[in-house]
Amino acid sequence: MKIIMIGILAAFFFSTTFVLNRAMSLDGGHWVWSASLRYFWMLGFLSAGLFAVRRKLFIETLKLYCRHWLFWTIAGGVGFGLFYALLSFSASYAPGWVVATTWQTTILATPIVLLLFGKKIPLRAMLLTLIIFAGVLLVNVEQAGSNPLSEILLGAIPVFIAAFAYPFGNQMVWEARQGGSRLIPHLDSPPMDDPFCRVLLLTLGSLPLWAVLIVVLSPPQPAVNQILNTALVAIFSGVVATSLFLYARNKATSAAELAAADCTQSMEVVFSLLGEVFLLGGALPGVIGWTGIALTMLGLVLYIRVQNVR
Repeated sequence: MKIIMIGILAAFFFSTTFVLNRAMSLDGGHWVWSASLRYFWMLGFLSAGLFAVRRKLFIETLKLYCRHWLFWTIAGGVGFGLFYALLSFSASYAPGWVVATTWQTTILATPIVLLLFGKKIPLRAMLLTLIIFAGVLLVNVEQAGSNPLSEILLGAIPVFIAAFAYPFGNQMVWEARQGGSRLIPHLDSPPMDDPFCRVLLLTLGSLPLWAVLIVVLSPPQPAVNQILNTALVAIFSGVVATSLFLYARNKATSAAELAAADCTQSMEVVFSLLGEVFLLGGALPGVIGWTGIALTMLGLVLYIRVQNVR
């Protein structure tokens, strides 16, 4: 239950990503800056905070990155870079709460990623994630009725890919902390026990991807509002939410508990919807949309009950 509660709190802070990314898109901000500036801010916030409060641990974190830079470039480039670049791109074509809803495909993507890492997933858990996903589909069906097909695809397909990228990068870190494998190093170091250090390591690993995107796409200079909004996203979603989520995942001791932590992120749909309506003047969903949200929440409650029984 502690893992579940921390995961829901992380979902609340994660939802700021979808609302603010949509706001920046509506203001004409380029998605590359919406994505990359967040991680530049995170790098500054985390480095300054750790250096001021836990200087020795900060130095150990940098040493750990230098020793295993290739591992962190892959884990951070996929789990932070590819994931967030795709989410930011989708915000140009779909409302924030719709992106958040489509993002819930990570609930199904996570078990597949876990299977790729040799984990076993309980059948009951898989069935309950299908209930959650059915709710996600209902919300998207309602949205598809009022938007061109091209926008639906450009808003949905990148999010679907991101749904696999995020758990893949995070699972690489979990595997490294638990003992590693033939391709993943065993990282038994104090920074691996600190969620802020792990976020910093993944952020450092994502920097090469941001450099490539900026050089190749040459986006126009960001406006002041976009710079400020990405700072808010960096604090609420990048630092607070990601640290809470990684803390919840690393408290897990089994594949079922890992899936439970990821499952809590379905709450992002509700939080993002509320943010879109009250902050951006978005419209409330119709009957089908509300039914989908209710079904998603029902699946989450049932999932929690099954885990408690176990």
